[in-house]
Amino acid sequence: MRFSCYNSWRMSNRLKIFALIAIFVIVSYKFGGNARGVITSVNTNVLTYFFNIKEAFSNKINEHFAQQEEILKLRAENQKIQKSALLSIAFAGKLNELLRENNVSKYAPDVELVRAISYANLDNYDRIWVDFKDFNASKIYGLLHQGNAAGIVVQSDGNPLALLLRDPKCIYSVYIGKDRIPGIAFGNKKEVLVKYIPIWTNPKEGDEVFTSGLDNIFFDGVRVGVIESIAEDGTAKTAVIKPHVKVSTPAYVHVITKN
Repeated sequence: MRFSCYNSWRMSNRLKIFALIAIFVIVSYKFGGNARGVITSVNTNVLTYFFNIKEAFSNKINEHFAQQEEILKLRAENQKIQKSALLSIAFAGKLNELLRENNVSKYAPDVELVRAISYANLDNYDRIWVDFKDFNASKIYGLLHQGNAAGIVVQSDGNPLALLLRDPKCIYSVYIGKDRIPGIAFGNKKEVLVKYIPIWTNPKEGDEVFTSGLDNIFFDGVRVGVIESIAEDGTAKTAVIKPHVKVSTPAYVHVITKN
């Protein structure tokens, strides 16, 4: 019985298909190119509509997965930041406890997030005006980007001007490597240098360069970069360093307001 019904269903579908083919042939024969053009146009419109829906659906799916991936990435970064913040609080607590034991005032550095406004000159990408509300024209401030040294902030016509690492007037004190070899860092428009390294010291390629905090611009230990090459000029050594800050024109930076 079931087999008989299946055969009847197949026969019915075949008759429908043959009927459609017959109608198409008759219409094509009678009306010629006009009928074929109409049928082709309808077919094209249907296919276009179908592919538009398919593309829109695919875009929505891709957008959904991209958002999920971004959320997971931000969540992981947030966990790292929270861990770093907790470790920093713990370290600060131990440090201030030690300072209290030695009758030294509490150590509480502070930073402020500021926004880059525009280049000071269109032909110089290393000088940027910043929106710094608490700016004191008599001070020089250290500039941070993602926790690394990015430059300094000075006054120009009474306004805060950020000098990025490659600027020749971006000058600050640094140490090199685990032996804390002293030097002075500044730019030469093309790269970042550490000069006045004592001739008797032995800095090496790959050594970490970090701020010393002795200039009251940065606090001690902010990463600047890694030594790429070293040269001697008879009385001192000069090192070329590769900065950790990759971006040349950051949209936002942190200014060290208290160190």
